[in-house]
Amino acid sequence: MAKMQFPSVDKKFNTVITKNTFYFYNRKFEEAYEGYVNSIKETLLVLKNQIQNTGLRKELFEDLIHKRENGLRALLALTGFSNESLKRLITFMRIVDDPELNSLVYKEKWITETELSDRENIKEWSDSKIQKKIRENDFFRKGLVNIFFEGSTIPILSNALPLFELKKLSISKLNFEIDALIDTLIRYKEKGSYSGKKENNPETVIENILDEMGIRFEKGDLSELISNAPDTKRTMDFIIPDKRDPRIIIECSYLVTTSSGQGDKSKTEISIDSLIKEHYPEAHFLGFVDGIGWYVRKNDLKRMITAYEDVFTFHQEELERFEQLLREVFVND
Repeated sequence: MAKMQFPSVDKKFNTVITKNTFYFYNRKFEEAYEGYVNSIKETLLVLKNQIQNTGLRKELFEDLIHKRENGLRALLALTGFSNESLKRLITFMRIVDDPELNSLVYKEKWITETELSDRENIKEWSDSKIQKKIRENDFFRKGLVNIFFEGSTIPILSNALPLFELKKLSISKLNFEIDALIDTLIRYKEKGSYSGKKENNPETVIENILDEMGIRFEKGDLSELISNAPDTKRTMDFIIPDKRDPRIIIECSYLVTTSSGQGDKSKTEISIDSLIKEHYPEAHFLGFVDGIGWYVRKNDLKRMITAYEDVFTFHQEELERFEQLLREVFVND
């Protein structure tokens, strides 16, 4: 077989420059998705007209999510509430036992006896399960609509939800008020920036504690792991007080979403623990593991926590326990 002749570097470079499509798109997919977007837009326009004619009523929204194929998506688009956030909120409703919230969502009318008696093993519902529940259970449907109408007035929700998300549960949005729709647009636009802000990172809480206690820390790679396990080592969130002589090493994992990667993360932490025990036997390896994403992935969580000597959450009592541990470790410093 003749040897294939491949082009030179200059020719390959020229191919990418001269034949660049700039933006890839699949025309058939674009047309199909445009139909989906237009369907949601038209659904909202019809809803807006109904509200103008008959007033803002919960029944309109119950019919919307029950009878319209993309009704729930339309409601989420109107309020700016993401599908992932809705799934987390439904999980929260199923887990938490709060009389006011239970009453608002008619919880006893749609939750199963098994879930009531075994909240710790609740697993997150899929999109299809949520849609099925909306179709088949009037009370779940009514409860879901109540959340969008009145959720921001329930103390346990106003305390649990970030203000950025809580503001999306607003009657003014449901009433298509211009100011509220502008607010939705802004929150859509700024969601990524909001999520990425350093001040919104739970690690900042740990930094503040260490700064207030006057305890030095570094972040990054540990030299012994770089030398002895370059393929396995990873950047550490907190190395206290420094990389040369670490006494406490901390990894943080705050998850509000679920993913298959959580299993891989737990395996990685276990391997890191082994390396730290081998190369830094005097150091304590601690974890801050928190968020509803871990709550509903308990098998991964159980594997994850075996990597750490101790585990903390960002609950105030846990933060105080962490401070006490720091005092005990650095009592003579």
